[in-house]
Amino acid sequence: AKAARAKKKADKKTFIANAEKYQAEYEAEEKAAIANRREAKAKGGFYVPAEPKIALVIRIRGIIGVSPKAKKVLQLFRLRQIHNATFVKLNEATIRMLRLIEPYVTYGY
Repeated sequence: AKAARAKKKADKKTFIANAEKYQAEYEAEEKAAIANRREAKAKGGFYVPAEPKIALVIRIRGIIGVSPKAKKVLQLFRLRQIHNATFVKLNEATIRMLRLIEPYVTYGY
């Protein structure tokens, strides 16, 4: 019992340290983006932030009234049933496919 309690305490410290590390990483990334934006503005240029590389796509509507093209795209993304989810690499082609099936899915980065 004491060993389990000690392990739990050590794990908790590790989890907190990891959370603080990730928080610092995200803050540094955000500060870097702001600095880049300001630098570009000062030089009279533009700063284009990085685009997301993957998206989580979740099917939210059923099969009734789906066009054949949209049905095929849903099959390609392996979204055959409602509430199925998949990770999709984002490139020009997959973004076009997502636009086609937008009424039947929801997605986020």
